[in-house]
Amino acid sequence: MTEPNAPSAFPGGPALFRLDPAVAHLNHGSYGAVPLPVQEAQQALLTEAHADPDAFFNGVADRLTAARGRIAARLGADPEGLSFISNATEGANLALDATPLAEGDEILVTDHGYGTVVAAAARRAKVTTVALDPRLPDEDAVREAVLAGVTPRTKVAVLDHISSPTARLIAGPRLLADLAARGITTVVDGAHAPGMLAEPIAAGADFWFGNLHKWGYAPSGSGLLAVAPAHRARVRSLSPSWEDHRGFPLSVEYRATFDYTGWLAAPEGLDLLERLGADRVRTHNSALAGYGAGLLARIPGMTPLPHTPGLALRSLLLPPGVAETREEARALREELAAKLRIRVLVWPWPGGGGLRVCGQVYNRPEEYERLAAALPAYLR
Repeated sequence: MTEPNAPSAFPGGPALFRLDPAVAHLNHGSYGAVPLPVQEAQQALLTEAHADPDAFFNGVADRLTAARGRIAARLGADPEGLSFISNATEGANLALDATPLAEGDEILVTDHGYGTVVAAAARRAKVTTVALDPRLPDEDAVREAVLAGVTPRTKVAVLDHISSPTARLIAGPRLLADLAARGITTVVDGAHAPGMLAEPIAAGADFWFGNLHKWGYAPSGSGLLAVAPAHRARVRSLSPSWEDHRGFPLSVEYRATFDYTGWLAAPEGLDLLERLGADRVRTHNSALAGYGAGLLARIPGMTPLPHTPGLALRSLLLPPGVAETREEARALREELAAKLRIRVLVWPWPGGGGLRVCGQVYNRPEEYERLAAALPAYLR
């Protein structure tokens, strides 16, 4: 039964998407979902490309520049320091390739980092991993823990802007400033920032990358890389580009016969967010995630984690012994999907894994109530 304090449904929210109504999609943070107006914009671009491929591809470089300019204006960014990329993992590799490293240099990461982003760091230098207890009370405690992991050999720090599993701010302004003062290059994984944060690009970061296809309503495979002026000349595409002579950002974006339609349609997602009222959407989504987390916190053995206010994700620790390994976490996630038709993120952690729920305009309070009512049977 829906409680009196439950957030109201977002008017017209579900109708903007083509999601299966029989499934409770409480995991927007993993893959996002593309609204119908953005799907239609991308389809129109695909139709155009198929109608006259020569015309489409011969003009695509200028259209990328224009689309990037629209996005930069929405995000308050310098379009000359911004590039379209496919996802955060690509952004990490581009940033690390542009960062000079010598023998013996080390890269600092945390145990909250996204797997392939951490792997990109480990391919290039020795990695020092900072353990962040999910129960750290606030941003200052996170900052102190990261700084305690810095060694004289630390040359680069790869940090989450918003951590994916635990849904909290890590690369805050004070931490980035402290690392810069120590001469450490900062690479910030902002996968969840565009669309969720009013100012998504981490101020003070040397490199920042984020996904538009999560909270920015863009087509899948739409991401951004932002580079501080001092580093732009060193950024090179991961494979040779016909636009290498023009330098960053176009050298990174232009990929010959690539499907650019998602990137060209990406500004439509941020435009839709503005039409809906970006602050209204963020407030609604955060309240909905908080409502769901509050219901789950009543289940014996579930422990709510500290969170950053305003985010549309919330995480809780599962009871001891549940989802401790990646295999166990995946099994629980898929069991909930198969038997309950509910999608959530379940992440592994020693001593007991975690569960994350998200809020989006297509969600309804009843979906979280359904999860809270059924979950105890799967935690024994």
